[in-house]
Amino acid sequence: MTTSSPEVLRETTQELQRPAATSITWVGHRHGLVGRIAAYVGLVLCVLLIGLPVYWMITGAFKTPQEVYAIPPTWIPLQPTLANFPKAWNSAPFERYYLNSLIVTIFGSGFEVFFAVTSAYAFAFLRFPGKSFVFLLLLAALMVPAQVTILPNYLTVARFGWINTYQGIIIPGASVAYGAFLLRQYYRTLPREIMDAAHVDGASHLRILLSVVTPLSKPAIVSFALLSIVAKWNEFLWPLIVTNTKDMRVLPIGIYWLMVEEGTIDWGVVMAGTLFVVLPVLIVFLYAQRYIVDGIAAGAVKG
Repeated sequence: MTTSSPEVLRETTQELQRPAATSITWVGHRHGLVGRIAAYVGLVLCVLLIGLPVYWMITGAFKTPQEVYAIPPTWIPLQPTLANFPKAWNSAPFERYYLNSLIVTIFGSGFEVFFAVTSAYAFAFLRFPGKSFVFLLLLAALMVPAQVTILPNYLTVARFGWINTYQGIIIPGASVAYGAFLLRQYYRTLPREIMDAAHVDGASHLRILLSVVTPLSKPAIVSFALLSIVAKWNEFLWPLIVTNTKDMRVLPIGIYWLMVEEGTIDWGVVMAGTLFVVLPVLIVFLYAQRYIVDGIAAGAVKG
């Protein structure tokens, strides 16, 4: 009777396991390929859903009225024209609309970012009575639809005599619960040792906020500021309710009145006017995207 040596048994076991390992590797590769294809298909669909309306808006701004209503539609302007842009600019007081939107966006977003940065620091690093209860109220405010607050805000603004004024547009939306919650969560990911070292060096809370927390949180602050700027720039309902003269209208309302005053809608003119609204936000996003990318990269490294 012969006895197999350990080396022979080991080789036999490896030979038996090799097909199974090869099969598992092939199945894993196939699943990875299917997942990659599904991801690309989803990306293409997302680009089509978002990109096609934007592309249609841009091309429509350069089309003649006849070509806009042509059937079948043309995807590339056959006779490009720039006449829609001066017509749109002169059909409504866009200079005034731009000024109003700039004032509302700069001050409104500035207040939002300021209150978010400071209140988030208090929730993340300060101790005070009822802190948990106040934070619970903040979370509850996140669940309240903005439409619910329109009537109370309007009555309050009317009592102060702020109807048809800049403060009437800006003050009710000067702070949002989402900003404080977002930055508070980001602050909690910062190294606590840095704050402790600053305290040991005698730095005050204001000094720590300005010199330590804010620089480290720049990606999150810029991301929230960008969201705030886009929201303020595109806000339609509240400025429409709280203003009653053309001199106080903002750009989104100007586009609406451009459609109304044209009677038979000239979509080429409307698309040109819409580009006036979109371009400033696009420029701001192109400038701020590097901070957002830095924030994503930093989060990936921490994770």
